[in-house]
Amino acid sequence: MSQNLISFTLSPADLEAITKAIETLEEKLAGLIELSVDERRSLTKMGDKSEAFCRQTLILLDKNRQIIPAELDIDEALNDMRALDMLRQILAPLRLLLHRGDDTEMAIGSDMLAAALDGYAIAKVFGKGAGLDELRAAMSGRFNRNGKRKTKEPGSK
Repeated sequence: MSQNLISFTLSPADLEAITKAIETLEEKLAGLIELSVDERRSLTKMGDKSEAFCRQTLILLDKNRQIIPAELDIDEALNDMRALDMLRQILAPLRLLLHRGDDTEMAIGSDMLAAALDGYAIAKVFGKGAGLDELRAAMSGRFNRNGKRKTKEPGSK
């Protein structure tokens, strides 16, 4: 018996509504940026302990603005802190939704593969002479292995 981890469907109206919601998210979050690999590597990253330090320091500096040099834009740093808090309110449920979407995609693919493998096994056993030879031959391509992969001799092209 084939597995059936999930039965999932979306109506055309659901798909249209979801597409519009994604478009709205993209529009409202147009200020999000994408960093290159080099930019990501070069950034000073804030972890949990660093974040607590940052928050305490910024609050302290905000209360003692007389000690802040002119080149330190405390208002922008405080705005960054508020922006981070707001962005996290959005990203947390999106990450959860994406995780569930990934799991659902995996389960659907697994269901498809299990059904196809069961069907292939049936076609292999009962398909001889039933007009399924061409289908069986096409499906067997997934399983054909001509022994171990040959490694090239050193110096050969």
